[in-house]
Amino acid sequence: MEYGICNLSIAPMRNENSHKSELISQLLYGDCFKVISKKNEWLQITTLTDEYSGWIDNKQTKLITKSEAEDISFTINSYSSSLVDYIETSENKLISLVLGSNVGAIKFLGHRFKGSIIKEKKPKSNLLKTASLYLHSPYLWGGKTPMGIDCSGLTQMIYRINGYSIPRDAAQQVKLGETLSFIDESEVGDLAFFDDENGNIIHVGLLIGNNYILHAHGEVRIDRVDQTGIYNVETKRHSHNLRLIKKLI
Repeated sequence: MEYGICNLSIAPMRNENSHKSELISQLLYGDCFKVISKKNEWLQITTLTDEYSGWIDNKQTKLITKSEAEDISFTINSYSSSLVDYIETSENKLISLVLGSNVGAIKFLGHRFKGSIIKEKKPKSNLLKTASLYLHSPYLWGGKTPMGIDCSGLTQMIYRINGYSIPRDAAQQVKLGETLSFIDESEVGDLAFFDDENGNIIHVGLLIGNNYILHAHGEVRIDRVDQTGIYNVETKRHSHNLRLIKKLI
């Protein structure tokens, strides 16, 4: 089986092997994967850290060994902590980086990085500091960056940058942790999950204390939250129905 790495700032992961296909996620610089199948210039992949599957353009990646991919993904956890930064290639070319890129990959790719890094696992209290960096980022289905992000991409990246690995989608994240009965039992950094009329988990946000939640809805924003759900003071109605609250750490 072949393994690879995203050696650009961002690479789209699509539902099918076409540039017109739905964007389901993104690879950031340093994200590694294993190749499941190939079709023309497309690779069907599964990411190593969260086992998420989709199709990527093979021109936006570089093949590496299995041991290199596993070292980068599970041993060298070094993430860029600035909204935007850059790395320098051996040819003195600059490649932009976004918040949460795995700069532990630089030595395998022959790149140089002088920006700020988060290496070790941070306390739960640091989640709010990281979350604030994404405030007002536009909503983008499948997005994982401050230039565009979806609700579960937001919570995944906040946790990732602080050293905690959680799945990509809200319906997967809800399976983790301890269920809390009331918002008053929650702490800053716990996750709140919301469902549709059929009971399907469709939204997630980060609780930030005092009955407020940070979530991606149009943009990354802060709203009130109660036992009914998310209350939008601008529209004066609840926008999402609360299903449950989870304490992951």
